Amino acid sequence: MTRRSFTLLMGLLLAVTMVVAVAPSRAQQKVQVEFWHGLPQPLGGILEKIVADFNASQAQYQVNPSFKGSYPETMVGAIAAFRAGNAPHIVQMFDVGTATMMSARGAVKPVYELMKEAGVPFDPNAYVPAVKGYYSLPDGRMVSMPFNSSTTIMFYNKDAFKKAGLDPAKPPQTWPDLIAAARKIKAANAAPCAFTTAWPTWAQFEQFSAIHDVPLATKANGMAGLDAELKINSPIHVKHVQALMDMQKEGTFKYGGRDAAGDALFPSGECAIIHASSGLRARIMREAKFEWGAAMLPYWPGTPHAPLNSIIGGASFWVMTSPTRKPEEYKAVAEFFRYISQPDVVAKWHTDTGFLPVTIAGYEKTKASGYYQQNPGTDVPYLQLTRTQPTENSRGLRLGNMPEIRNIIQEELEKAFQGQQTAQQALDNAVQRGNVVLRNFERANRS
Repeated sequence: MTRRSFTLLMGLLLAVTMVVAVAPSRAQQKVQVEFWHGLPQPLGGILEKIVADFNASQAQYQVNPSFKGSYPETMVGAIAAFRAGNAPHIVQMFDVGTATMMSARGAVKPVYELMKEAGVPFDPNAYVPAVKGYYSLPDGRMVSMPFNSSTTIMFYNKDAFKKAGLDPAKPPQTWPDLIAAARKIKAANAAPCAFTTAWPTWAQFEQFSAIHDVPLATKANGMAGLDAELKINSPIHVKHVQALMDMQKEGTFKYGGRDAAGDALFPSGECAIIHASSGLRARIMREAKFEWGAAMLPYWPGTPHAPLNSIIGGASFWVMTSPTRKPEEYKAVAEFFRYISQPDVVAKWHTDTGFLPVTIAGYEKTKASGYYQQNPGTDVPYLQLTRTQPTENSRGLRLGNMPEIRNIIQEELEKAFQGQQTAQQALDNAVQRGNVVLRNFERANRS
């Protein structure tokens, strides 16, 4: 080897060494954002694909998604992490955790404040009014970032309807219609179970109250003050629970369990009708071996103003603080929020999952693409949510420690289904116990 060749070789080796040394250094310079979410598969995978697309779209920031269990488990984990001083940058919190998060002074950074400090454009009016109102302060400032908003709708098995002699193009519109259809399905043995519900308190109390324009609680369902009291032992609530008890007794209703436990009963083909989150559609599309449809929730005829709009559920993204958090980390979060707010991203998440298009531009983009015409029923959640102007009974709810109240309602409901108490007793007990929870929350968070 000549001196010149040796020199060239050493130069090449040095250049390669520098590239190898610099490459990881640049990767490490990316601002890291920890993102905890509570979506199982397949939804969790779809969400993490969006995060991966964001990471691939730029070189400065990297968001690291982590599934932390169910929504309640994710909330408990985030609170514990905050107390330990290492909260994630973003945590996905379900709708009924909104009051708890709003009261967690110092633990969260409001979205309006985040975007302003980061210099990222942000228009709350770009969001669907029902979504914006749910996650905003009374003055309109948005405190958390909407993403996977949903509402409860009805899915039904068209094959089972045909077998029972029902018209698959005409799903039940009222509760008497639903009860009659369930009896025909049972009589024809068209499915092992005629009707079930997932999320019993969300579907059969929170959505039920909104659609029938009756209060779930006083003080505009808690939005007007911490001193709200539950009102779910009203005559129409008792009538509704009694109807479910009667259906269970005659074998046309199956209690599927607490929270999302009942979800599996529909895509498996066991139950022919289910009330569930619109977000269940992704799972139904993957698992159901039958033709199915989607429709709005039924209502009891003769109830003044019914049916009104339904309310949102699902979850939003909250920005958490930490003693060591730096401005560039908040900037990274703001840029991620800008990315997920784009009409293309909103529309794709909506069409892939069944969750609502949270922005008006996202809905219009989906509509203009012809998606709703090509996929009948996929616009049901949006149309039901925007069916009427919200009243104080259908705007949403903001009750402290609502996850605990949901468990209480489910416990009392289960005792009624087991024949241990009447519908009236179940709801009286739920109100009494739930109000104790509300008073404890009020004392802990009173200014």
